[in-house]
Amino acid sequence: MDSQFKTHASAKSLSFVVGDNQIEPERDTLKHDLRRCNDRGFTVEHWGGIAAIGIFNSQRSSSSQWRPPDISPKSNQFSPYDQNFAGPTLTTFDVFRRFAQYTIVGVLLVGFTTCTAFGATHMWVEKVELAVDDDEDLRRWGWTEEAESWSGGEHGGTDPALGFKARHAVRSAWIAQHWGTGAQVASTGGLSGKASASGGIHAVHAGLEYAHDFLNIAISHALNFSTSPHLRPRTIPDLLTRHANILERMANRNALFEARSNYEKVWANLPDRAPNAERVAWKLGDLCSRLGDGTEALQWWSRTLHLIGEGQDMYPIGDLRFPKGLPQSPYSQRTLASVILSLSAHYAQSDLLSQARTVEEHNITLLQAAGQIPVASPTISPPQRLHQLFMIHRLSLLSIHMAEVLYAQKQDPKKSLDFLQNAAKASEMVALTLSGLPLTHSDAPGSAIPHAPTPEAQLLSLFSKSHTMRKPASSLLRDAKRSAVEAWNLAGIVLEGSSSKDSDGRSVERALECYERALGWAGVSANPHGGIPQAGEGVLESEWKAIWTNYIRVRDAVRARTKPSGGKQ
Repeated sequence: MDSQFKTHASAKSLSFVVGDNQIEPERDTLKHDLRRCNDRGFTVEHWGGIAAIGIFNSQRSSSSQWRPPDISPKSNQFSPYDQNFAGPTLTTFDVFRRFAQYTIVGVLLVGFTTCTAFGATHMWVEKVELAVDDDEDLRRWGWTEEAESWSGGEHGGTDPALGFKARHAVRSAWIAQHWGTGAQVASTGGLSGKASASGGIHAVHAGLEYAHDFLNIAISHALNFSTSPHLRPRTIPDLLTRHANILERMANRNALFEARSNYEKVWANLPDRAPNAERVAWKLGDLCSRLGDGTEALQWWSRTLHLIGEGQDMYPIGDLRFPKGLPQSPYSQRTLASVILSLSAHYAQSDLLSQARTVEEHNITLLQAAGQIPVASPTISPPQRLHQLFMIHRLSLLSIHMAEVLYAQKQDPKKSLDFLQNAAKASEMVALTLSGLPLTHSDAPGSAIPHAPTPEAQLLSLFSKSHTMRKPASSLLRDAKRSAVEAWNLAGIVLEGSSSKDSDGRSVERALECYERALGWAGVSANPHGGIPQAGEGVLESEWKAIWTNYIRVRDAVRARTKPSGGKQ
């Protein structure tokens, strides 16, 4: 029986030898023979490279001493020469091919999306943000002349004659200035990396720095096309004006010198009786004053007054001649109000208090004529309302100057206090009107209780939706809030200084109310650590600290006065 368990089959259908030097049978025949062996109860094992066939006896005792070796291959039973050695290499190349394919497709998609977004953004700025409102009221009240021109003129947008690169540079400058660049501050020594006179680092807003660089590119390209008949006559002056405006906001000495140079180039190329000549002359006077050249500043301001009052009766004050009445053009009225403020500040800072007082006394009466019509009247248009609010605010600033001069001359404090309170109320009225809020407290309509300070109030949509009025209205809203803060703070200082003559201590309490209202308009930013409140958005840290110090000092004085003498300490 044991001899039947291990035999070498000699028949063709039952035995075969597979050796290293033998010819291998056909694969189909081999599979057929193996199935026949299994069907007849045989087991097939590889043993030393030879196929051994044994009869499996299911009734064999488990005590048998012989077991066929378990050397069955776990994988292919055939020759290793059947394997495809090029397969792994081809698979690797296929992986790299697909990786390259997906990478190229991804790069193309990202590039296409980026180019589309870039082009769409510039198209939006060209057609929407730089558009000009076609409104007769805007032209009548001079707001179209006041609007920023980025070389497109009355058609808006940019000048097509500038070419592809220069037009994109102009739009990029607008985007950097109005939308920002992500970074908040670009530290630069002086201007564009040049060291300042003191050798220090001057922090400049990154948006202004990028706008300055882009406009430099646009101006250099525009100068190359200056002889082109297709270039608008106002394109280069408009770009120089925009560049000078950005340099003014940088506020370092090198930037101010370059801004003055730009305005001088604009002035040299102005045609006779240009509508913006008076505005350019006023800007040059302000820049000369900021650079410490007071004599030249007075010359430019005198030229501004001459252009505004041409054909009118003039009133001499010192070496200057002021118009006796307001000019007919609203644009010229706003320029006159601005140059009066510049002269008032210049005389006061130069310790020429009597001349400053004369300028202020004469022109306060002059500017009051612009606010005779009620601002809330339903018959006036939004451009006219904005013009009135502008003149009222400039009048409030002039009143603050007047109060400071009177206080410096040691006049009756009550006179200064009256000017300051009128200025504060006028500034609040301007801010509330631009925000669309009532002048009286919302909890007591119809009463004399003033509306609470609203430092976070936004511009009324009536103005914000207009491309022409949006910027001057938003600037006026910001300035009105700041002038309200300044007026209330100075009023508190005047009241606090006169408290020694007040026996009942009422002046100190009124001073505390003024400081509280100044803090309200300045805005209070919440401190997460529960410490001293911080300045709100848009308020200088130095101004906030001064107001907060005044408030704390007077608050403690009021508490000490009202505290019972026998109370616990």
